[in-house]
Amino acid sequence: MQRPEGENKMGVMPVNQLLLNMAIPIMISMLVQAFYNVVDSYFVSQLSQDALNAVSLAFPVQNLMIAVSVGTAVGVNALLARSLGQGDREKVNRTAVNGVFLMALSCLVFVVLGLTCSRLFYTVQTDIPGIISYGSDYLTIVCSLSVGLFFAVLMERLLQATGQTFYTMIAQAVGAITNIILDPILIFGLGPFPKMEVAGAALATVIGQMLGCCVSIFFNATRNPEVTMSFKGFRPHGQTIREIYSVGLPGIVMQSIGSVMVFGMNQILIAFTDTATAVFGIYFKLQSFFFMPVFGLCNGMVPIVAYNYGARKPDRIIKTVKLAIMYATILMAVGFTVFQLVPGPLLDMFRSEEDAAGNLLTIGISALRTISFSWLLAGFGIICGSVFQALDHGVLSLTTSLVRQLVVLLPVAFLLSRIRGLEAVWFAFPIAELFSATLCAGFMRRVYRRDILPLRTQET
Repeated sequence: MQRPEGENKMGVMPVNQLLLNMAIPIMISMLVQAFYNVVDSYFVSQLSQDALNAVSLAFPVQNLMIAVSVGTAVGVNALLARSLGQGDREKVNRTAVNGVFLMALSCLVFVVLGLTCSRLFYTVQTDIPGIISYGSDYLTIVCSLSVGLFFAVLMERLLQATGQTFYTMIAQAVGAITNIILDPILIFGLGPFPKMEVAGAALATVIGQMLGCCVSIFFNATRNPEVTMSFKGFRPHGQTIREIYSVGLPGIVMQSIGSVMVFGMNQILIAFTDTATAVFGIYFKLQSFFFMPVFGLCNGMVPIVAYNYGARKPDRIIKTVKLAIMYATILMAVGFTVFQLVPGPLLDMFRSEEDAAGNLLTIGISALRTISFSWLLAGFGIICGSVFQALDHGVLSLTTSLVRQLVVLLPVAFLLSRIRGLEAVWFAFPIAELFSATLCAGFMRRVYRRDILPLRTQET
């Protein structure tokens, strides 16, 4: 098949410039998202610790929605980028249309779950009435109105796959800024709006997602000529769906494992005190300032690797991966330094008036400092996982995530909680990350030998 005239920039632009060009807009938008996550929890924490715990305990379900949407979109992204590299325009468009179909089905599942199971999700975790009441309201809204989340993720990945990351940044920023503005208005009932408390935080979130979705749809329709979608005579295409999920399904399962891990950790922690679960929830909000940019870096890297694999350009793949690992490690080192130096002021933002004894700081400072040691290896593992997905080895990403979060982290955390108490639980994170990084290094060597090295041989 002939490559299109005027090759996509992912095949010709200098690699470092290309990676930064692709990743920086996404990283900026991810930082904005991280900021609104923290703002969201900050305002909720002003209501009560029950309110903060309700939002924290919802994380596994929200993470599961993100897992399904992002995993599917990563599969679409990788297949679409490879098809662009091969010059197969028909497959590019077929991939996009089937991606829309899969997102619609996924969204429908969570709408049903949100309307029927939200209260049950909280009652199996706690018997505290305030947490159950706040949490049921919050989860019902974010699930039943999740259409904006699912389609925003897909449309943003279509822009990323074709190198239009600047428009992704704008769409995500619009959604995040909308959420930040609406949070205090809807939570506390400013102006003509009623005081909705935690339900207001949920409504602000879904409104922001819907607006961001509309903006990304507009950019795909007007600024993305490489992907055209027509649903005339549409029927699901089995082979395309299989190819999407060959990458996407392991990614979905991999990120879903994170939901299981958080649920399990919450059960270990709440046995000590509900303040410990609040600390864990705060940790996830704060760590997003450093992890989200790394995920943005991955989102910029995946289409470059996939495109150049399809275009049989191994040197560009290798250089992209090396640069991504370097940048991710630097970002994680910065995060480690911040958590070591100023954990107290970070946690103090989320203290409610109920915590006069300062239990949040007592538990949280030790937790943040200990967990952040795992970050020194985390950047390498995150990049490796994305490389595996880009090269159609999603099972390897799944394996490393499974080992880190379920095989090592949860059992070690449980054992440490029984042997040495709450303060020792946090050491499970660096221990698990060490196992994961070792596994990633072995898998990366295998992928290089089996997939990338043969391309170099064919070049010569």
